[in-house]
Amino acid sequence: MKKLFYLLIMVAGIPVNSRAQTIEWNGTAIGWATANPADSLQVQAGLRYLPELTFSMPVGSISLEAKAAANMWISGSVPGTDTLIGNSSIEPYRGWIKLSGNQFEVRAGLQKINFGSAQMLRPLMWFDRIDPRDPLQLTDGVYGLLGRYYFLNNADIWLWGLYGNDHTKGMEIYPSPKKKPEWGGRVQLPLWTGEIAGTYHHRKVSPDNILPDSLHTGTLYNENRVALDGKFNMLIGLWFEGMLTHQNLDFSPYDYKTLLNGGADYTFGVGNGLTVTGEWFSYLTGEQPFAGDQSAHLAGISATYPMNIIHNLNAILFYDITNRNFYRFVNWTLAYDRWTFHLMGFWNPETYELYTFRQTNNLFGGWGLQFMAVFNH
Repeated sequence: MKKLFYLLIMVAGIPVNSRAQTIEWNGTAIGWATANPADSLQVQAGLRYLPELTFSMPVGSISLEAKAAANMWISGSVPGTDTLIGNSSIEPYRGWIKLSGNQFEVRAGLQKINFGSAQMLRPLMWFDRIDPRDPLQLTDGVYGLLGRYYFLNNADIWLWGLYGNDHTKGMEIYPSPKKKPEWGGRVQLPLWTGEIAGTYHHRKVSPDNILPDSLHTGTLYNENRVALDGKFNMLIGLWFEGMLTHQNLDFSPYDYKTLLNGGADYTFGVGNGLTVTGEWFSYLTGEQPFAGDQSAHLAGISATYPMNIIHNLNAILFYDITNRNFYRFVNWTLAYDRWTFHLMGFWNPETYELYTFRQTNNLFGGWGLQFMAVFNH
């Protein structure tokens, strides 16, 4: 991260027309407090700051841009006992350099890479963890090189290579080895009233990172993902996503994983406009492609209503069809210039499985409230 800041300073010193050179310092400060009285009262409060330095300048017919951002936070929680647990961290959030022209861009460094047509339950959530209930849409980035080329007929092609990412991304169970590259690409084509796209990604997986020491073998396994998605604007918005993953694991009979999504949205002419979004999601694992030896099925619906330029209401309901559980979320937003305030309520199962498909206990299991204040400068 320090090297990128030094590079930004060096680039800023290149002798060019000062009017064409732009350096900006921005930031987002966030404070929150969460209370969950489901079994015994659990409370958490914290502060987060995301400082961001951006630089841009033209180099002939090409634009040079760079961004460096950090994620600094501190929190304290009382998880149902009288003991206060404190946590804090300072981590790089973004750190990339980009060259772009009229029909292309190349970006290298710590960046956000996301794509796909689905909005809430996303099979193509490969490199991010954007939660539709998060009003800030924050997510960690990945280290890599991304190139995109835009054709004149609105088609585009993406190519990427990732390196140095040893944490799980998206809905991955097993992380990648830090020193093994990942690579893939995506082609998007215009079709009818929208677009259709095909995506591929290859990587090595390392189960040793999460398995007990007694089960370590040092073996790396190949993983290949292919996906097809499309989105079309008709009387209503319609989209689909489908992904098939193959892993040659010798300790599991389930080599194939299939994720499917179908969704639609429509804005009703009620008041200032009520936008309703619905999606269906299926998660299948099996010995053969598209087999459902083990499966999970979810349905989601979201409704957003702008009361006026200051107040906005959003409600999201997920139904876990397999386990017959509901996940409920409501967000009332107030926006004043640089300040934004969120009052959120949630009511979920005690055992939380949404997005992970593994039973976990956390602060958002059960019911409770969260207040968040956000200041942008």
